[in-house]
Amino acid sequence: MAEEHKRRLAGSLRGFLDAGLATAQTRLELLAVEAQEEKLRLTGLLFNTLLSAVFLGFGVVFLVVFLTVLFWDDHRLLALGLGTVVLLAAGLLTARNAAREVRRGSRLFAASLGELARDREALRPRE
Repeated sequence: MAEEHKRRLAGSLRGFLDAGLATAQTRLELLAVEAQEEKLRLTGLLFNTLLSAVFLGFGVVFLVVFLTVLFWDDHRLLALGLGTVVLLAAGLLTARNAAREVRRGSRLFAASLGELARDREALRPRE
């Protein structure tokens, strides 16, 4: 009878450890998936940001050159001054937006942390 009890206890312990390891494996896989998704998101964001910056930069330069040539005879200094003010204002606006985005931070591993919190809540003793 004692031998039977030991086998049952060992089986229960193995089952408990197996369930714990399965849960840990699932959570680690979720972390890996989230890290991969964040990497892909950041890569796409960086690519689109740089590409749009290049295109917008060329567009703005050509616009300022166009306006300067258009108003060359009468108001060339006004055209250059307005172009400078607009470009500086746009630069300050985008810098403010970038700083706000940095302060907001990332939601990396939010789902994993939520799952771990639910796991801990489920393991707490009930009163």
